[in-house]
Amino acid sequence: MNYWLIKSEPNTYSWDDLVRLGRDHWDGVRNFKARNHIKQMKVGDLCLFYHSVNEKAVVGIAEVVKEYYQDPTTDDHRWYVMDVVPVKKLKRPITLAEVKADDRLSEMQLVKYSRLSVQAVKKEEFDIILELSER
Repeated sequence: MNYWLIKSEPNTYSWDDLVRLGRDHWDGVRNFKARNHIKQMKVGDLCLFYHSVNEKAVVGIAEVVKEYYQDPTTDDHRWYVMDVVPVKKLKRPITLAEVKADDRLSEMQLVKYSRLSVQAVKKEEFDIILELSER
């Protein structure tokens, strides 16, 4: 199993939107590195769901339930989506400031490449985020 972080502006698409829909494709990715991450995702992989822009916080966990396929929002065959379902909302959101303040997360892609919309996450980083959310 691999771990990921997927980012969305909550006023465009939020955790609550995914929960309401129950299952959805992750579209609109127009960065080649993020696209390549989508192509690596496998059914069962877990994703930290991150609200970007104003909130800047990890708010939930989603699971990949369908591997990459053509993005239905564009005719450009270079772009892909994957399907995710909500697994659980975090007990409390973990802000970017908290992530940056924790030395154990200093190498996390969220800290180093904060603009990338789909990022790889190490299992240890994933576990630390969950641990922080329980405090």
